[in-house]
Amino acid sequence: MNSDLPKVLHQIAGQSLLAHVLNSAFTLGPDCIHVVVGHQKQQVIDAFVHHPQKQQLNWVEQTEQLGTGHAVSTAMPDIPDNAHVLMLTADVPLIQAHTLRALVSAMAHAPLALLTAEVRNPFGLGRITRDTSGNITGIVEQKDATESQRTIREINSGILCARSLDLARWLQQIGNQNAQKEYYLTDIVALAHDEGAPVFGTQPDSEAEIMGINTRVQLAEVERLFQQSTAESLMLSGVTMLDPARVDIRGDVIIGRDTVVDINVVIEGPTHIGRNVKIGPNCVIKASRLADNVTIHANTVIEEAELYSGVNAGPFARLRPGTVLHDNVRIGNFVETKNAQLSTGAKVNHLSYVGDALVGSNTNIGAGVITCNYDGANKHQTVIGNDVFVGSDSQLVAPVTIGDEATIGAGSTITSDVERGKLAISRGRQRQISGWQRPSKDKQ
Repeated sequence: MNSDLPKVLHQIAGQSLLAHVLNSAFTLGPDCIHVVVGHQKQQVIDAFVHHPQKQQLNWVEQTEQLGTGHAVSTAMPDIPDNAHVLMLTADVPLIQAHTLRALVSAMAHAPLALLTAEVRNPFGLGRITRDTSGNITGIVEQKDATESQRTIREINSGILCARSLDLARWLQQIGNQNAQKEYYLTDIVALAHDEGAPVFGTQPDSEAEIMGINTRVQLAEVERLFQQSTAESLMLSGVTMLDPARVDIRGDVIIGRDTVVDINVVIEGPTHIGRNVKIGPNCVIKASRLADNVTIHANTVIEEAELYSGVNAGPFARLRPGTVLHDNVRIGNFVETKNAQLSTGAKVNHLSYVGDALVGSNTNIGAGVITCNYDGANKHQTVIGNDVFVGSDSQLVAPVTIGDEATIGAGSTITSDVERGKLAISRGRQRQISGWQRPSKDKQ
Protein backbone atom coordinates (compact mmCIF):
# COMPACT_ATOMS: atom_id res chain seq x y z
CA MET A 1 0.00 0.00 0.00
CA ASN A 2 3.06 2.26 0.34
CA SER A 3 1.55 3.67 3.54
CA ASP A 4 2.26 4.23 7.22
CA LEU A 5 -1.27 2.96 7.93
CA PRO A 6 -1.76 -0.81 8.31
CA LYS A 7 -3.41 -2.21 5.19
CA VAL A 8 -6.47 -3.50 7.04
CA LEU A 9 -7.22 0.02 8.35
CA HIS A 10 -7.48 1.54 4.89
CA GLN A 11 -11.12 2.31 4.19
CA ILE A 12 -13.89 1.34 1.84
CA ALA A 13 -17.04 3.46 2.11
CA GLY A 14 -15.91 5.07 5.34
CA GLN A 15 -15.10 1.83 7.18
CA SER A 16 -11.83 -0.06 7.45
CA LEU A 17 -11.27 -3.23 5.47
CA LEU A 18 -11.17 -5.20 8.71
CA ALA A 19 -14.43 -3.61 9.92
CA HIS A 20 -16.21 -4.76 6.74
CA VAL A 21 -15.04 -8.33 7.26
CA LEU A 22 -16.00 -8.26 10.95
CA ASN A 23 -19.46 -6.91 10.10
CA SER A 24 -20.11 -9.89 7.85
CA ALA A 25 -18.68 -12.32 10.40
CA PHE A 26 -20.77 -10.98 13.28
CA THR A 27 -23.99 -11.67 11.37
CA LEU A 28 -23.23 -15.40 11.75
CA GLY A 29 -23.49 -15.18 15.54
CA PRO A 30 -20.00 -16.50 16.35
CA ASP A 31 -18.95 -17.44 19.88
CA CYS A 32 -15.77 -15.44 19.37
CA ILE A 33 -13.74 -13.78 16.64
CA HIS A 34 -9.98 -14.26 16.93
CA VAL A 35 -8.09 -11.53 15.07
CA VAL A 36 -4.49 -12.39 14.30
CA VAL A 37 -2.29 -9.27 14.32
CA GLY A 38 1.42 -8.72 13.87
CA HIS A 39 3.15 -5.70 12.35
CA GLN A 40 1.59 -2.42 13.66
CA LYS A 41 -0.70 -4.51 15.86
CA GLN A 42 -1.42 -1.72 18.35
CA GLN A 43 -2.75 0.59 15.66
CA VAL A 44 -5.15 -2.12 14.57
CA ILE A 45 -6.28 -2.93 18.11
CA ASP A 46 -6.75 0.74 19.01
CA ALA A 47 -8.99 1.24 15.97
CA PHE A 48 -11.58 -1.07 17.55
CA VAL A 49 -11.59 0.07 21.18
CA HIS A 50 -15.08 1.54 20.66
CA HIS A 51 -16.48 -1.27 18.55
CA PRO A 52 -19.95 -2.21 19.90
CA GLN A 53 -19.00 -5.92 19.96
CA LYS A 54 -15.42 -5.53 21.10
CA GLN A 55 -16.00 -8.04 23.91
CA GLN A 56 -16.24 -10.78 21.29
CA LEU A 57 -12.90 -9.88 19.73
CA ASN A 58 -9.85 -11.82 20.87
CA TRP A 59 -6.60 -10.27 19.65
CA VAL A 60 -3.91 -12.86 18.93
CA GLU A 61 -0.35 -11.74 18.23
CA GLN A 62 1.68 -13.45 15.51
CA THR A 63 5.20 -12.45 16.53
CA GLU A 64 6.74 -13.79 13.33
CA GLN A 65 5.05 -13.57 9.95
CA LEU A 66 5.66 -17.12 8.70
CA GLY A 67 2.62 -17.53 6.50
CA THR A 68 -1.13 -18.05 6.70
CA GLY A 69 -0.87 -21.52 8.23
CA HIS A 70 1.33 -20.16 11.00
CA ALA A 71 -1.12 -17.29 11.56
CA VAL A 72 -4.04 -19.68 12.14
CA SER A 73 -1.86 -21.88 14.36
CA THR A 74 -1.28 -18.94 16.74
CA ALA A 75 -5.02 -18.70 17.36
CA MET A 76 -5.69 -22.41 17.85
CA PRO A 77 -4.87 -22.56 21.62
CA ASP A 78 -7.89 -20.29 22.27
CA ILE A 79 -10.32 -22.34 20.18
CA PRO A 80 -12.44 -25.16 21.72
CA ASP A 81 -12.04 -28.70 20.39
CA ASN A 82 -15.66 -28.98 19.23
CA ALA A 83 -15.76 -25.70 17.26
CA HIS A 84 -16.30 -25.01 13.61
CA VAL A 85 -13.62 -22.53 12.59
CA LEU A 86 -14.28 -20.06 9.78
CA MET A 87 -11.05 -18.51 8.49
CA LEU A 88 -11.33 -15.09 6.86
CA THR A 89 -8.81 -12.64 5.44
CA ALA A 90 -9.07 -9.01 6.49
CA ASP A 91 -8.27 -7.57 3.06
CA VAL A 92 -11.36 -9.04 1.34
CA PRO A 93 -14.02 -6.48 2.40
CA LEU A 94 -16.87 -7.30 -0.01
CA ILE A 95 -17.52 -10.82 1.30
CA GLN A 96 -21.24 -11.22 1.97
CA ALA A 97 -22.83 -12.78 5.04
CA HIS A 98 -25.05 -15.14 3.02
CA THR A 99 -21.97 -16.48 1.23
CA LEU A 100 -20.32 -17.22 4.57
CA ARG A 101 -23.47 -18.87 5.89
CA ALA A 102 -23.53 -21.20 2.90
CA LEU A 103 -19.88 -22.10 3.50
CA VAL A 104 -20.47 -22.85 7.19
CA SER A 105 -23.53 -24.94 6.29
CA ALA A 106 -21.30 -27.07 4.06
CA MET A 107 -19.71 -28.44 7.22
CA ALA A 108 -22.68 -30.79 7.43
CA HIS A 109 -21.19 -32.63 4.42
CA ALA A 110 -17.44 -32.50 5.05
CA PRO A 111 -14.84 -31.71 7.72
CA LEU A 112 -13.36 -29.04 5.44
CA ALA A 113 -15.09 -26.55 3.15
CA LEU A 114 -13.57 -23.78 1.10
CA LEU A 115 -14.80 -20.88 -0.97
CA THR A 116 -13.61 -21.01 -4.57
CA ALA A 117 -14.41 -18.98 -7.67
CA GLU A 118 -14.00 -19.09 -11.44
CA VAL A 119 -12.25 -15.84 -12.37
CA ARG A 120 -11.27 -14.17 -15.64
CA ASN A 121 -7.66 -13.56 -14.61
CA PRO A 122 -6.27 -16.02 -12.03
CA PHE A 123 -2.73 -14.61 -12.13
CA GLY A 124 -1.10 -14.51 -8.70
CA LEU A 125 -3.82 -16.59 -7.04
CA GLY A 126 -3.82 -20.13 -5.67
CA ARG A 127 -5.36 -22.65 -8.11
CA ILE A 128 -7.84 -25.35 -7.11
CA THR A 129 -6.77 -28.82 -8.26
CA ARG A 130 -9.35 -31.57 -8.78
CA ASP A 131 -9.19 -35.25 -9.71
CA THR A 132 -10.91 -36.81 -12.72
CA SER A 133 -14.09 -37.17 -10.67
CA GLY A 134 -14.13 -33.46 -9.86
CA ASN A 135 -13.16 -33.87 -6.22
CA ILE A 136 -10.96 -31.14 -4.73
CA THR A 137 -7.47 -32.49 -4.17
CA GLY A 138 -5.50 -29.41 -3.20
CA ILE A 139 -4.52 -25.79 -3.77
CA VAL A 140 -1.30 -24.80 -5.50
CA GLU A 141 0.08 -21.28 -5.19
CA GLN A 142 1.07 -19.29 -8.30
CA LYS A 143 4.81 -19.45 -7.57
CA ASP A 144 4.69 -23.20 -7.04
CA ALA A 145 2.34 -24.06 -9.91
CA THR A 146 3.32 -25.89 -13.08
CA GLU A 147 2.53 -24.40 -16.51
CA SER A 148 -0.57 -26.59 -16.84
CA GLN A 149 -1.76 -25.70 -13.35
CA ARG A 150 -1.44 -21.99 -14.13
CA THR A 151 -4.10 -22.40 -16.82
CA ILE A 152 -6.66 -23.34 -14.16
CA ARG A 153 -9.20 -20.52 -13.65
CA GLU A 154 -10.78 -21.82 -10.45
CA ILE A 155 -9.00 -20.09 -7.59
CA ASN A 156 -8.88 -20.20 -3.82
CA SER A 157 -10.51 -17.20 -2.12
CA GLY A 158 -8.50 -17.70 1.07
CA ILE A 159 -11.71 -18.35 3.02
CA LEU A 160 -12.09 -21.81 4.57
CA CYS A 161 -14.13 -23.55 7.24
CA ALA A 162 -12.99 -26.62 9.21
CA ARG A 163 -13.67 -28.61 12.36
CA SER A 164 -11.21 -27.47 15.00
CA LEU A 165 -9.83 -30.94 15.91
CA ASP A 166 -9.16 -31.74 12.26
CA LEU A 167 -7.74 -28.28 11.64
CA ALA A 168 -5.30 -28.54 14.54
CA ARG A 169 -4.07 -31.93 13.30
CA TRP A 170 -3.55 -30.71 9.72
CA LEU A 171 -1.78 -27.54 10.82
CA GLN A 172 0.80 -29.64 12.68
CA GLN A 173 1.61 -31.50 9.46
CA ILE A 174 2.15 -28.64 7.03
CA GLY A 175 5.69 -27.67 6.10
CA ASN A 176 7.41 -24.74 4.43
CA GLN A 177 9.00 -26.50 1.45
CA ASN A 178 7.86 -23.94 -1.10
CA ALA A 179 9.11 -20.91 -3.00
CA GLN A 180 8.13 -18.53 -0.19
CA LYS A 181 9.46 -20.73 2.66
CA GLU A 182 6.14 -20.12 4.43
CA TYR A 183 3.55 -22.33 6.08
CA TYR A 184 0.56 -22.19 3.73
CA LEU A 185 -2.87 -22.67 5.25
CA THR A 186 -3.99 -23.97 1.88
CA ASP A 187 -1.81 -27.08 2.32
CA ILE A 188 -4.45 -28.51 4.67
CA VAL A 189 -6.64 -29.22 1.62
CA ALA A 190 -4.19 -31.78 0.23
CA LEU A 191 -3.73 -33.27 3.71
CA ALA A 192 -7.48 -33.72 4.07
CA HIS A 193 -7.68 -35.32 0.63
CA ASP A 194 -4.81 -37.69 1.43
CA GLU A 195 -6.70 -38.84 4.55
CA GLY A 196 -9.73 -39.58 2.40
CA ALA A 197 -11.70 -36.76 4.02
CA PRO A 198 -14.11 -35.07 1.61
CA VAL A 199 -13.43 -31.41 0.81
CA PHE A 200 -16.55 -29.41 -0.02
CA GLY A 201 -16.44 -26.31 -2.20
CA THR A 202 -18.90 -23.43 -2.47
CA GLN A 203 -18.79 -20.31 -4.63
CA PRO A 204 -19.88 -16.69 -4.11
CA ASP A 205 -22.51 -14.95 -6.21
CA SER A 206 -19.90 -12.76 -7.88
CA GLU A 207 -16.15 -12.53 -8.28
CA ALA A 208 -16.25 -9.09 -6.62
CA GLU A 209 -16.98 -10.68 -3.23
CA ILE A 210 -13.54 -12.26 -3.01
CA MET A 211 -11.45 -9.43 -4.45
CA GLY A 212 -8.41 -8.89 -2.24
CA ILE A 213 -6.68 -5.56 -1.80
CA ASN A 214 -2.92 -5.12 -2.00
CA THR A 215 -2.58 -1.72 -3.69
CA ARG A 216 -4.38 1.62 -3.66
CA VAL A 217 -5.44 0.92 -7.23
CA GLN A 218 -7.29 -2.17 -6.04
CA LEU A 219 -8.66 -0.18 -3.11
CA ALA A 220 -10.23 2.30 -5.54
CA GLU A 221 -11.62 -0.53 -7.69
CA VAL A 222 -13.29 -2.17 -4.71
CA GLU A 223 -14.65 1.20 -3.52
CA ARG A 224 -16.41 1.63 -6.88
CA LEU A 225 -17.80 -1.90 -6.74
CA PHE A 226 -19.11 -1.30 -3.23
CA GLN A 227 -20.70 2.01 -4.20
CA GLN A 228 -22.27 0.48 -7.29
CA SER A 229 -23.80 -2.34 -5.26
CA THR A 230 -25.10 0.05 -2.60
CA ALA A 231 -26.59 2.41 -5.18
CA GLU A 232 -28.33 -0.45 -6.98
CA SER A 233 -29.82 -1.70 -3.71
CA LEU A 234 -31.14 1.78 -2.86
CA MET A 235 -32.58 2.32 -6.32
CA LEU A 236 -34.35 -1.04 -6.23
CA SER A 237 -35.89 0.02 -2.89
CA GLY A 238 -37.38 3.15 -4.50
CA VAL A 239 -34.65 5.82 -4.29
CA THR A 240 -33.88 7.89 -7.39
CA MET A 241 -30.21 8.63 -8.08
CA LEU A 242 -29.70 10.96 -11.03
CA ASP A 243 -26.23 9.46 -11.56
CA PRO A 244 -25.42 6.58 -9.18
CA ALA A 245 -21.77 6.67 -10.25
CA ARG A 246 -21.48 10.11 -8.64
CA VAL A 247 -23.00 9.37 -5.23
CA ASP A 248 -21.03 7.93 -2.30
CA ILE A 249 -22.71 6.12 0.59
CA ARG A 250 -20.51 5.46 3.63
CA GLY A 251 -21.50 3.52 6.72
CA ASP A 252 -25.02 2.77 7.95
CA VAL A 253 -27.38 4.78 5.73
CA ILE A 254 -31.14 4.34 5.30
CA ILE A 255 -33.01 6.26 2.59
CA GLY A 256 -36.78 6.19 2.10
CA ARG A 257 -38.67 5.65 -1.14
CA ASP A 258 -39.25 8.47 -3.64
CA THR A 259 -36.26 10.38 -2.33
CA VAL A 260 -34.20 11.97 -5.13
CA VAL A 261 -30.41 12.27 -4.81
CA ASP A 262 -28.58 14.50 -7.26
CA ILE A 263 -24.94 14.19 -8.36
CA ASN A 264 -21.78 14.45 -6.24
CA VAL A 265 -23.60 13.77 -2.97
CA VAL A 266 -21.78 12.11 -0.04
CA ILE A 267 -23.88 10.53 2.73
CA GLU A 268 -22.12 9.14 5.79
CA GLY A 269 -23.80 7.03 8.45
CA PRO A 270 -25.35 6.61 10.77
CA THR A 271 -27.85 8.62 8.74
CA HIS A 272 -31.58 8.13 8.26
CA ILE A 273 -33.31 9.94 5.40
CA GLY A 274 -37.08 9.73 5.06
CA ARG A 275 -39.41 9.57 2.08
CA ASN A 276 -39.81 12.13 -0.69
CA VAL A 277 -36.65 14.01 0.28
CA LYS A 278 -34.93 16.13 -2.38
CA ILE A 279 -31.12 16.37 -2.10
CA GLY A 280 -29.42 18.75 -4.52
CA PRO A 281 -25.97 18.39 -6.07
CA ASN A 282 -22.69 18.59 -4.14
CA CYS A 283 -24.23 18.06 -0.69
CA VAL A 284 -22.57 16.29 2.26
CA ILE A 285 -24.75 14.69 4.94
CA LYS A 286 -23.10 13.07 7.98
CA ALA A 287 -24.62 11.28 10.99
CA SER A 288 -27.95 13.08 10.62
CA ARG A 289 -31.65 12.41 10.50
CA LEU A 290 -33.90 13.89 7.82
CA ALA A 291 -37.66 13.38 8.04
CA ASP A 292 -40.06 13.05 5.10
CA ASN A 293 -40.49 15.88 2.56
CA VAL A 294 -37.25 17.68 3.39
CA THR A 295 -35.55 19.68 0.63
CA ILE A 296 -31.78 20.20 0.65
CA HIS A 297 -30.47 22.58 -2.01
CA ALA A 298 -27.06 22.46 -3.68
CA ASN A 299 -23.75 22.64 -1.83
CA THR A 300 -25.19 22.22 1.65
CA VAL A 301 -23.28 20.48 4.45
CA ILE A 302 -25.22 18.77 7.26
CA GLU A 303 -23.48 17.12 10.21
CA GLU A 304 -25.05 15.54 13.32
CA ALA A 305 -28.28 17.44 12.76
CA GLU A 306 -31.98 16.58 12.86
CA LEU A 307 -34.40 17.97 10.30
CA TYR A 308 -38.14 17.53 10.73
CA SER A 309 -40.78 17.32 7.99
CA GLY A 310 -40.89 20.06 5.38
CA VAL A 311 -37.56 21.67 6.26
CA ASN A 312 -35.99 23.58 3.38
CA ALA A 313 -32.24 24.23 3.59
CA GLY A 314 -29.63 25.79 1.33
CA PRO A 315 -28.07 26.36 -1.08
CA PHE A 316 -24.65 26.76 0.52
CA ALA A 317 -25.96 26.25 4.08
CA ARG A 318 -23.94 24.63 6.85
CA LEU A 319 -25.85 22.81 9.59
CA ARG A 320 -23.36 21.85 12.28
CA PRO A 321 -23.69 19.39 15.19
CA GLY A 322 -26.58 19.97 17.56
CA THR A 323 -28.82 21.63 14.97
CA VAL A 324 -32.50 20.70 15.28
CA LEU A 325 -34.91 22.15 12.72
CA HIS A 326 -38.60 21.55 13.38
CA ASP A 327 -41.37 21.34 10.78
CA ASN A 328 -41.21 23.74 7.85
CA VAL A 329 -38.14 25.66 9.05
CA ARG A 330 -36.37 27.55 6.27
CA ILE A 331 -32.58 27.89 6.24
CA GLY A 332 -31.29 29.93 3.32
CA ASN A 333 -28.03 30.51 1.49
CA PHE A 334 -24.80 30.97 3.43
CA VAL A 335 -26.49 30.38 6.79
CA GLU A 336 -24.58 28.50 9.50
CA THR A 337 -26.17 26.91 12.56
CA LYS A 338 -24.62 25.06 15.50
CA ASN A 339 -26.24 23.68 18.65
CA ALA A 340 -29.36 25.58 17.64
CA GLN A 341 -33.00 24.57 17.83
CA LEU A 342 -35.46 26.30 15.54
CA SER A 343 -39.17 25.76 16.13
CA THR A 344 -41.89 25.27 13.53
CA GLY A 345 -41.94 27.79 10.71
CA ALA A 346 -38.87 29.77 11.75
CA LYS A 347 -36.80 31.35 8.96
CA VAL A 348 -33.14 32.29 8.61
CA ASN A 349 -32.85 33.17 4.97
CA HIS A 350 -29.48 34.78 4.26
CA LEU A 351 -25.89 35.04 5.45
CA SER A 352 -26.48 34.55 9.19
CA TYR A 353 -24.94 32.60 12.06
CA VAL A 354 -27.21 31.05 14.70
CA GLY A 355 -25.29 29.20 17.41
CA ASP A 356 -26.22 28.05 20.93
CA ALA A 357 -29.72 29.36 20.36
CA LEU A 358 -33.38 28.51 20.89
CA VAL A 359 -35.57 30.11 18.22
CA GLY A 360 -39.35 30.18 18.53
CA SER A 361 -42.07 29.40 16.00
CA ASN A 362 -42.57 31.64 12.97
CA THR A 363 -39.65 33.87 13.95
CA ASN A 364 -37.84 35.58 11.08
CA ILE A 365 -34.11 36.25 11.31
CA GLY A 366 -32.85 38.68 8.68
CA ALA A 367 -29.70 38.75 6.61
CA GLY A 368 -26.35 39.08 8.33
CA VAL A 369 -27.63 38.40 11.85
CA ILE A 370 -25.15 36.91 14.33
CA THR A 371 -25.81 35.31 17.69
CA CYS A 372 -22.61 36.24 19.52
CA ASN A 373 -22.38 33.09 21.61
CA TYR A 374 -18.69 33.02 22.56
CA ASP A 375 -16.95 35.48 24.87
CA GLY A 376 -13.49 34.09 24.22
CA ALA A 377 -13.70 31.58 27.06
CA ASN A 378 -17.27 30.26 27.40
CA LYS A 379 -20.34 29.67 25.24
CA HIS A 380 -23.64 31.41 26.12
CA GLN A 381 -27.19 30.89 24.90
CA THR A 382 -29.53 33.19 23.00
CA VAL A 383 -33.28 32.61 23.47
CA ILE A 384 -35.58 34.08 20.84
CA GLY A 385 -39.34 33.78 21.32
CA ASN A 386 -42.20 33.12 18.92
CA ASP A 387 -43.14 35.53 16.08
CA VAL A 388 -40.01 37.63 16.56
CA PHE A 389 -38.57 39.74 13.74
CA VAL A 390 -34.82 40.27 13.85
CA GLY A 391 -33.71 42.95 11.39
CA SER A 392 -30.73 42.54 9.12
CA ASP A 393 -27.16 43.05 10.28
CA SER A 394 -28.02 42.71 13.97
CA GLN A 395 -25.88 41.15 16.68
CA LEU A 396 -27.47 39.40 19.63
CA VAL A 397 -24.84 39.23 22.38
CA ALA A 398 -25.49 36.18 24.56
CA PRO A 399 -26.68 35.51 27.13
CA VAL A 400 -29.80 37.36 26.01
CA THR A 401 -33.52 36.65 25.69
CA ILE A 402 -35.85 38.17 23.09
CA GLY A 403 -39.52 37.98 24.09
CA ASP A 404 -42.39 36.81 21.88
CA GLU A 405 -43.50 39.19 19.10
CA ALA A 406 -40.56 41.54 19.70
CA THR A 407 -38.85 43.39 16.85
CA ILE A 408 -35.13 44.09 16.55
CA GLY A 409 -34.34 47.05 14.31
CA ALA A 410 -31.82 46.47 11.55
CA GLY A 411 -28.22 47.13 12.44
CA SER A 412 -28.72 46.79 16.19
CA THR A 413 -26.40 45.32 18.78
CA ILE A 414 -28.57 43.81 21.50
CA THR A 415 -26.89 43.20 24.86
CA SER A 416 -29.94 43.20 27.17
CA ASP A 417 -33.17 41.23 27.24
CA VAL A 418 -36.04 42.53 25.09
CA GLU A 419 -39.58 42.36 26.45
CA ARG A 420 -42.54 40.86 24.64
CA GLY A 421 -43.89 42.95 21.78
CA LYS A 422 -41.28 45.73 22.15
CA LEU A 423 -39.11 47.30 19.46
CA ALA A 424 -35.42 47.28 20.33
CA ILE A 425 -32.99 49.38 18.38
CA SER A 426 -29.42 50.47 19.05
CA ARG A 427 -27.62 52.52 16.46
CA GLY A 428 -26.30 56.03 16.07
CA ARG A 429 -28.44 58.76 14.55
CA GLN A 430 -27.94 59.39 10.86
CA ARG A 431 -26.38 62.72 10.01
CA GLN A 432 -25.62 64.57 6.79
CA ILE A 433 -22.48 66.72 6.72
CA SER A 434 -22.38 69.62 4.30
CA GLY A 435 -19.12 70.60 2.60
CA TRP A 436 -17.58 67.19 2.99
CA GLN A 437 -14.93 66.39 0.42
CA ARG A 438 -14.44 62.86 -0.83
CA PRO A 439 -10.76 61.78 -0.74
CA SER A 440 -9.02 61.64 -4.09
CA LYS A 441 -5.78 60.15 -5.35
CA ASP A 442 -2.75 62.38 -5.63
CA LYS A 443 -1.86 63.28 -9.19
CA GLN A 444 1.45 61.79 -10.36
